[in-house]
Amino acid sequence: MRYQRRVAAIGLIAASALVLSACGSDENAGGGGVSAAPGVTCGGKPDLRSSGSSAQNNAMTRFVATYQQTCQGQTLNYTPSGSGAGRNEFLGGQTDFAGSDSALKDGDETTRAQARCASPAWNLPLVFGPVAIAYNVPGVTDLVLDGPTAARVFNGQITTWNDPAIAALNPGKQLPAAPIVVNFRSDESGTTENFQKYLVAASNGAYGKEAAQTFNGGVGAGARGSQGVADATKNTPNSVTYVESSFAQRGGLGMAQIINSGGGQPVPLTTESVATAINNVQISGQGNNLTLNLNSLYQTSAPGAYPIALATYEIVCSNYADDPTGQAVRAFLQTALSPGAQQALPDAGYVPLPDQFKQRVTTAVNAIQ
Repeated sequence: MRYQRRVAAIGLIAASALVLSACGSDENAGGGGVSAAPGVTCGGKPDLRSSGSSAQNNAMTRFVATYQQTCQGQTLNYTPSGSGAGRNEFLGGQTDFAGSDSALKDGDETTRAQARCASPAWNLPLVFGPVAIAYNVPGVTDLVLDGPTAARVFNGQITTWNDPAIAALNPGKQLPAAPIVVNFRSDESGTTENFQKYLVAASNGAYGKEAAQTFNGGVGAGARGSQGVADATKNTPNSVTYVESSFAQRGGLGMAQIINSGGGQPVPLTTESVATAINNVQISGQGNNLTLNLNSLYQTSAPGAYPIALATYEIVCSNYADDPTGQAVRAFLQTALSPGAQQALPDAGYVPLPDQFKQRVTTAVNAIQ
């Protein structure tokens, strides 16, 4: 079957549900009922292996449960070893596909993927989780920020809550004259990298730092993991952090409304606002290689679009060297796109794929050989 190209019909029903939060990369997810996925042709390799992004681990737990319910006797062993390790293990042939907060890089990684697959590799964005700018400011329950102002908070240029730049975005609110305490991830983190990418893209040069998995703002106090920064902010009045919104929710923290690059009204983090941003994101890859131009998300000007989210790719072979592996990978991803699997995501802190975007991913998944 290698290099044959057949386009399978889209056989899954799109489903979009509620949101609230993001990639619980460090902590456990809740339970929830599991139902079999309709319209999936099971079979192939019985024990798939995958590894990579810890940010999608809780989503993968739900996807695996749906896969096992749908395809009796088949399973996937997913190891949340981190995005870089996941890509390397896939390229080295140790796993059947990878989960990664970053798409394969042009050049060496793409060349190695072609050699590993004996076909092109595809980057398929399957999991999205919004990132909140979470805060603990006594007396302030509806803070508004925009990209340039947030960038100047997180690089230390704005140091008090009643700074004129913050006050201009929050007219009529009693902002304290207290110093701002920034809490950041002390460990390497895809959340940190994606949040800094937002600050770079949306600040018109105000951030002035490079985006990396380590925090480069040069200000504040470090804490390990998502739970660590959420706890530090909960326990420190007048502090602020960036964190997956499930952690902000559980900690009772405020979540800033964001004025996106189009100006206009502040946008709260909701199901609809994140889905609007995802639906408007641009795809830079060709065909079924759905690499995203994330700057189009961070710099979105769409009314009602919340602009800060992390995307995780499943990196797959478009045409596997052995048919059983291709069949099983396709079936697993089809179950992950099913209504039951998608509707379970909010409990784990992720965003179900909106219909329009989900159709693109489904088409690509159905074409895996």
